[in-house]
Amino acid sequence: MKDHAERFARVARGWDEAAEGYDAYFVPRFAPWVEAAVEAVTTSEPPEGPVLVPCCGTFPELDALIEHFPLREIVGIDLSEGMVRRARERAAPWPNVSVVEGDASTLDPRWSGRCGAVVSVFGLQQLPEPELAVRSWVTALRPAGRLSVVFWPDVTELDGPFALMKDVLGRHVPPGDGSWEERLTAALTAAGAAVERDERVPYPMSHVDAPTVFDAYVRSGPLRALATARGEAFVDRLREEFLSRAPAGEWHHRPHARLIVALRR
Repeated sequence: MKDHAERFARVARGWDEAAEGYDAYFVPRFAPWVEAAVEAVTTSEPPEGPVLVPCCGTFPELDALIEHFPLREIVGIDLSEGMVRRARERAAPWPNVSVVEGDASTLDPRWSGRCGAVVSVFGLQQLPEPELAVRSWVTALRPAGRLSVVFWPDVTELDGPFALMKDVLGRHVPPGDGSWEERLTAALTAAGAAVERDERVPYPMSHVDAPTVFDAYVRSGPLRALATARGEAFVDRLREEFLSRAPAGEWHHRPHARLIVALRR
């Protein structure tokens, strides 16, 4: 329990520091996946009830959700105070939207069986127990409620900045256990959901050059907490290795995320 709390605190601090840069750099590049996730719960009208967005970050899902659900209660949940602050700024114009600072991996029991939809984009892979998280998200749904979750799998591309960063980082940090990905559909089924879609969704992405994408990844992305913990010397070593193997000039790639859509039985 102590290790769990310490990891959460470390992740939260990292995203607090990264929030502004993440919103500026990654949110526009991740927009196609956000649109795909929201579209998956709007192809047919979900049952009555709030729409929850666990791991909402700065809440890039909000514009699309408001367009489809202008009168519903929409609630974002995120562990990072910095992310929540920016999410609340984005939500301020709409009285039916709120943002909660808290652990999105285990939802408050007050949501159980009440929600029409749950949408989560690029948060699941950061949680310590993704299988338990999706079970909690399913439990929040009403019968026939819809879950749409997009996350980065262990392998997002074979060539490109994400693949290179993974390889460079793997020389210095033990790899995480990605076996949870294989157990997700079983976890959803056990929680009472029927999986309707489970697919890889690729979209193109571009970066001005390799130094730009490296700095964004480390300063405003998922490596911020690790960079803070290991210090500038570690970051400089990573940067040198990354740039020595990266192409010159503008960098285009086509990473794929995994999209799972499920219906609460």
